[in-house]
Amino acid sequence: MNLKFFQREWFFNTRQDLLAGAVVGLALIPEAIAFSIIAGVDPKVGLYTSFIIAVLTAFLGGRPGSISAATGAMALLMIDLVKEHGLQYLLAATVLTGIIQVIFGVLKLGRQMKYVPRAVMIGYINALAVLIFLAQLPQLTNVPITVYILTLLSLAIIYILPRITQAVPSPLVALAVMTIAAIALKLEVPTVGDMGELPTTLPIFALPQVPFNLETLQIILPYSLTMAIVGLLASFLTAALVDDLTDTPSDKNQEAKGQGIANIVTAFFGGMAGCGMIGQSVINVQSGGRGRLSTLAAGVFLLFAILVLQDWVQQMPMAALVAVMIMVSIGTFRWSSFKNISRIPRTETAVMLATMFVTIFTRNFALGVATGIVMSTVFFSRKIAQLVFVDKILSDDGTHRIYKVAGQIFFLSKEEFLRSFDFRELVERVTIDLTQANLWDQGAVETVDKAVSKFRRNGAEVELIGLNKASATLFDRLAINKESAVMKNQNF
Repeated sequence: MNLKFFQREWFFNTRQDLLAGAVVGLALIPEAIAFSIIAGVDPKVGLYTSFIIAVLTAFLGGRPGSISAATGAMALLMIDLVKEHGLQYLLAATVLTGIIQVIFGVLKLGRQMKYVPRAVMIGYINALAVLIFLAQLPQLTNVPITVYILTLLSLAIIYILPRITQAVPSPLVALAVMTIAAIALKLEVPTVGDMGELPTTLPIFALPQVPFNLETLQIILPYSLTMAIVGLLASFLTAALVDDLTDTPSDKNQEAKGQGIANIVTAFFGGMAGCGMIGQSVINVQSGGRGRLSTLAAGVFLLFAILVLQDWVQQMPMAALVAVMIMVSIGTFRWSSFKNISRIPRTETAVMLATMFVTIFTRNFALGVATGIVMSTVFFSRKIAQLVFVDKILSDDGTHRIYKVAGQIFFLSKEEFLRSFDFRELVERVTIDLTQANLWDQGAVETVDKAVSKFRRNGAEVELIGLNKASATLFDRLAINKESAVMKNQNF
């Protein structure tokens, strides 16, 4: 069984996984440095983070082929903590972040991912693609014309080479060719070395140097909780995207545990919290990576590149890496979401666009996704609220009116519900049949209560029938006129 597991998840695509991992490992270097600068820490913090998290999630993660490392989304959440309290408190917060994520996975809360609407996921992915592209613009601003030429040549290699041969990932060829050209021609262009100094030693184990007391917990808990949630959200969305790209399933709960353990370990080796990377995962998949070996190869090659190939890596032109990231941006963006916009329900389009633009303009992925989920909930609730049907039956003698209600009664559907009744009709008895209805909240009980009161004021005897057990319990607990309304035939 173990042999089958390794064959299925590790060694079914060995050559392509190793080559794809090399591409991702090189692409991780400038990003890890950039994210370290955003967080306000030394570049080696981000590089160590990317190496450790990539290696550990290769073994412990729930999504083969997904890449996890230091990310911009997490770096943005660390800025104030580092500025106010320093690196050591960031390391402590990273440990707590990992613990929260492990608890999340142990409690099997990963299944809650199914409650994130597809429109929100598409908006999130589109926003990420735009932000990846925008993040490259500083590298293309106020630079020599040689940079633009190298970028265009790199893009040409990336998109034309696969039509000739797919033996080697085209992004890797572009990086190699442009680096050799820059060195051979002694081109004066920005390089990876300009981004920051690369480490020369392996990371060393050390405990965070902070007081282990309640005050420290009060400082780091808000940051840790936010990082844990944003990190898991990013990782789950990354896993879901790779699921779609490879048409294979993932284990979200295992992914949560794997991310948590990786964050705990990286903190003890001087790293910061990381999570799943949609951009790098897309690079991996588009370069042929499918199994856990590709994720492991990315981490190992990253360390190999910064320790052994440091002289070469430092001379790698940023223009080539910018081209790779532009490819990622183009490949990540869901063009079909705009191509088919006329066929998609307007509410879903609104949710997608809101998620996308809130994320882009605030650079806050959690806020963007939260906005999309809230909008989806409101639109869904409004749609359900309109699906309340009331049939009216009058007895032969004209003294007894029966209202048969079907649908979901809650705070948004109360107006639809009340409009269905004729409170001015002069009858002796009114029966409200709720057999095909459900009362969901206090607003629903209040609405039924109001209907009973209005009929009673006109002198009618009111009878409620057909309440299911949950609805009857709620009504009995919250209704004001429960003594006046006759309740029977409850469907217990």
